[in-house]
Amino acid sequence: MPGSTTLGPGHGVDAIEHPDAQRLASVMRELHRLLEAAGPDRITDPQVAALCGGEAHRREEFTDWTGRVAHRLEKATGH
Repeated sequence: MPGSTTLGPGHGVDAIEHPDAQRLASVMRELHRLLEAAGPDRITDPQVAALCGGEAHRREEFTDWTGRVAHRLEKATGH
């Protein structure tokens, strides 16, 4: 679909509108920054646990994942 970004491995592929993909990339980039940040802007471990379904030990994996997703979305949207 023109003006969209495709999501999915093949079967059952969904697409989101390009502006939504750009906005999602921006949100993921900011989330990644807040996960990596030091000081008062840093997302706390209890907040990370809440975002990860109660698994506090997943902070590093979650931080890496948000960075990868942000990068892929930015690449896909040319942003």
